[in-house]
Amino acid sequence: MPRPHRLPAAALDLVEVYLSEFTQAGFLAVSSAEDGARAFCARFGSPAGWAAAPLHAQVHADERVRRFVAWLALTARMPVSPDYLIARRPRLGPIMAAYHPVTSAIFVEHAAALGFVPKSSERQWAALAQVCALHAVAPDAVTHTLLDTSHAALDDAASRLGVSPHPNRHAILFGLQASLFHAGLSDEPPRPRTHRAAPRRHRWEDASPVLAQTLTGYLDQLRVTRRPSTVANEDEALREFACFLARHHPDVRAAAQVGRTHVEAYKRWLTERPTPGGARLHRHTVRHRLNSVQLCFQRLIEWGVADAPTRAPLFPSDLPIKDDPLPRFLDDAAAAKLLVAARADPDPLVRLIVEFLARTGMRKGELANLTVDAVVQIGSAYWLRIPVGKLHNDRYIPLHPQLKALLDGWLATRPEDLRSKLMFTERGRPLSTARVDAAVDKVARAAGLEGVSPHRLRHTLATQAINRGMSLEAIAALLGHRSLSMTLVYARIADRTVADEYFAVSEKVEALYDQPRALAADAEGAEMAKLRKQMHQRMLGNGYCARPVELDCHFESICESCTHFVTTIEFRPTLQRQRDDAATKGQLGRQKIFDGLLTRLGDEAS
Repeated sequence: MPRPHRLPAAALDLVEVYLSEFTQAGFLAVSSAEDGARAFCARFGSPAGWAAAPLHAQVHADERVRRFVAWLALTARMPVSPDYLIARRPRLGPIMAAYHPVTSAIFVEHAAALGFVPKSSERQWAALAQVCALHAVAPDAVTHTLLDTSHAALDDAASRLGVSPHPNRHAILFGLQASLFHAGLSDEPPRPRTHRAAPRRHRWEDASPVLAQTLTGYLDQLRVTRRPSTVANEDEALREFACFLARHHPDVRAAAQVGRTHVEAYKRWLTERPTPGGARLHRHTVRHRLNSVQLCFQRLIEWGVADAPTRAPLFPSDLPIKDDPLPRFLDDAAAAKLLVAARADPDPLVRLIVEFLARTGMRKGELANLTVDAVVQIGSAYWLRIPVGKLHNDRYIPLHPQLKALLDGWLATRPEDLRSKLMFTERGRPLSTARVDAAVDKVARAAGLEGVSPHRLRHTLATQAINRGMSLEAIAALLGHRSLSMTLVYARIADRTVADEYFAVSEKVEALYDQPRALAADAEGAEMAKLRKQMHQRMLGNGYCARPVELDCHFESICESCTHFVTTIEFRPTLQRQRDDAATKGQLGRQKIFDGLLTRLGDEAS
């Protein structure tokens, strides 16, 4: 490449800065770099000249020129186009690491601490370099907005040029958010990973402007008092109703013009319209959509809005009757199989998710929002603070020693400088409810069970508790119910009065028939004798323990872990034998309880 002559003074100054930083970055071919910089200035003149050049001229520029372009882009001197990045696919990651060595080292260190393998952190850094080149910003100035716009721009460019984008680009983007935040290069926490929403079928732009203004004003008021997810559901229902009127009743321009005829037509359309999958809407979905419209008109009238109708065109009798099924739960055998499968899973997070849901009854959203300071000690027992959730209240529930041991093991592997108060994170990102669903589904499939969800585990714990005599008040406190009416549904599952009367009548009916003959004394085999011995060992004062043999008893040391438990020195031999029994069986939580009691006795004696 011949060296051009008579460059302007500004171009010569730029070349000089480039060669200085080129050398500082550790590159050796200084003469070649100077040729590339001079050729760029001679051919394109300035960054504006490069931007105005056609794409084929940019893509087919000499490699030394492209190296100079990369320096301009990665040192925040000139942005490049997404089409150039897609068509040329320059390897910007190593170049940006050379010009920003300290930032690169910090990024790699924290990405590794979060659990990303070197290949993943390398791809994240390369994606960051693309964002920096697109917007001519430094690596520590990248925001979520820049990440999103760059991601969309590169996808559009790939579509225009007929090039397939990277298959894991979404995972790389989410990982990049976490690495930037925990490395201190961004103050925006990583967003939880969610499924991308499908394009909206109904838009406010397609509705009548006056009607849209009234309904969106109503939604603005809802945002003051309701959660974003609630407002999003109401927005979807009202958008659909407004677009229905625009298509089928274009004469309706305002909310005040909506009458009974329009509502009845909307009801018929709603029950008959197909979903994207070709099916019909469920009755509960139809009920929700109609209820949203009904509440909207009622409140517009109550608030005295100028565009409100004189009377509500929709009534409670218009809503489909809602089913009231009993909660679905796992029986004892299925619950035992699920916990055994969870303990065999190699992923510690999967086991923690299933064990916590099954043995605390918390909701999956509450689990995802637990903080590292949620565990408190009251006396010799540990309690777990469940954060404010669905019903806008928080609560404390007892934490079983085995769950405490699992939690201690999980927190021991937590990076020390993690910039998050959440108890459960995965590679620096908040735990999403979809991740909770996937963990439960994975364990359920391993146990050979179908239809198991996090909320079904909540129902299972409540059913197990009420079947074993736990009061409704205690169950309501455990589950965080605001009123006993929410808890009474579990009493319908195991109605003791119905059961007692049924079995009393059954005994009288069975008495009408011949009683089975007793077996001879020598007819008892070895297995039957073993079963009879186990039943004798499980005998209680008022019944039997039906706990599956593969599960530990949650209440074996319930008294010793109570805050009101008192012991004295004469019980030391018994406590020592109980401690040794727990150690023999590998029951670490139970062993820890007795170790504490023995230590306390030793301190009091001294």
